[in-house]
Amino acid sequence: MATYPLRGRVAVVTGANHGIGAAIAIELASLGADVLITYLRSPSPDEPRRAASQQYEAERRQDASAVCALIERFEVKCASLELDLTRGDSAAFVFDEAERRLGDVSILVNNASGWRQDTFSGSATDELSRPMEGVSAQTFDSNFTVDARAAALLIAEFARRHIARRADWGRIVGLSSGGRQGFPSEVSYGAAKAALENYTMSASIELAGVGVTANIVHPPITDTGWIADDVRRLAEESGAHVAEPAQVAQVVGWLCTDAAGLVTGNRIRLR
Repeated sequence: MATYPLRGRVAVVTGANHGIGAAIAIELASLGADVLITYLRSPSPDEPRRAASQQYEAERRQDASAVCALIERFEVKCASLELDLTRGDSAAFVFDEAERRLGDVSILVNNASGWRQDTFSGSATDELSRPMEGVSAQTFDSNFTVDARAAALLIAEFARRHIARRADWGRIVGLSSGGRQGFPSEVSYGAAKAALENYTMSASIELAGVGVTANIVHPPITDTGWIADDVRRLAEESGAHVAEPAQVAQVVGWLCTDAAGLVTGNRIRLR
């Protein structure tokens, strides 16, 4: 008999019209949660123009209707919201919409990213011939306003409403990459993810008394449509594993269940 450990829970997953975010939203739905997806359709000027990236670029431009259709197969509710998370009022708006359309939110997954590749090295391209920029106010803002500031404001809004309604169960999961070890050739992105990790670790301590766990998941290289032959070859040569989005999503889903109720304040790096 199927079990639904998240039945009656409402989740918000950011950046979930494609890739890992979409897989996480579907995984949470399969566990019984109702899900609100946020997304922002955009072209991807930072992606190299090659056949392997065409799928990735197309998926970034789509709305969330296809993902919601997959979610609703599990007989749960799905709502979607196209929203620029760099807006200062975006966090409150996300939770207002989630409460209006689905109910009180008890799961927050910070997956959205404002990825823009930059470097201190002066190089125009990285080892995969992808274009890079020098670190600037623009590259800093592109990364930090989504990966760090928006995530922090969403955690703050989640916490404020959780405490106000005297709830005693909650889950926060952030998706990282690079982080505190640094991320050569993607330096502002790595630094923004390090900030996200720190905010999440602080939440794990400050919100433990009100029943909230908070963890970071650091996926390996994940095939969301951008993996070309040269990337796969480089991964294989370095001994790295190329994962599927659903594999990452299963870990996030588990962290949101009662089975992981004692797991908090962890940075879980997947192989």
